[in-house]
This record gives sequence, structure tokens and C-alpha cells, in this order.
Amino acid sequence: MNFALLANVLTMIFCMAVLVQSVRMMRSLRTVKDGALTEVVTALEKATSGARSVLSEMKSTLGTDCAQHARLVEQARDLRDELSDMIGIADAACERVVNAVGLANAVRSTDAVDAAEGEDAETKPEAELA
Repeated sequence: MNFALLANVLTMIFCMAVLVQSVRMMRSLRTVKDGALTEVVTALEKATSGARSVLSEMKSTLGTDCAQHARLVEQARDLRDELSDMIGIADAACERVVNAVGLANAVRSTDAVDAAEGEDAETKPEAELA
């Protein structure tokens, strides 16, 4: 056997293998063409349209809800600031009341001390006379 004959036999074996694979591939492509691919594409189209509708609903829901929540948050911040101001005013009023009560107590105690000293002064001259 010479080299040329061996190469020709090997080439024929490879050609037969290519023919067998071609027949198998043609059968597979016919199966896909007959219905499997069409069903897959139809299912993908339905899933895509469903996803689009869900996404559009989510966009509209988020758009309206987020705007409402943003308004509520802004109103809450305004109320917080107003309450802060009111608390500051109330604290200042309480401090003034406490200071006024302290002054009134101090005046009352000094009046009581002065009255006690006045009574002592009145009783001293009488004690000296006796």
C-alpha cells in the first residue's frame, strides 16, 4: 500500500462521517423548523409582553406613590420645624415662670425676715423698759 492509496481511503472515511453528520443535522433542523422553534418564539413573545405590561404598571405606581410620599415627607418636615419653634417658645416661657416664682419666693422670704426683725425691734424697747 502506498501513501496515495492510504490518503484516499482516509479521505473517503472522513467524507462518510461528514455525510452522516449532515443527515443528523438536517433531521434536527427539520424538527426545530416544524414546531419547536415556533413554540419557543411564541412563548418568549408572550413572556416579553407580560414583562412589559408589569414594568409599565410598576412605573406608573411608583411615579404616583413616590410623589405622594415626597409631599408627605415635606409636610412632616414643616411640622417638625414648627413644633421645634413651639417647643423653644414653651421652654422660654417655663424659664420665665420659674424665674418669676424664684423672685417671688425670694421677696416673700425677705419680707418675712424683715417682718421678723421688725417684731424683734418692737419687742426690744419694751424689754428695755421693763
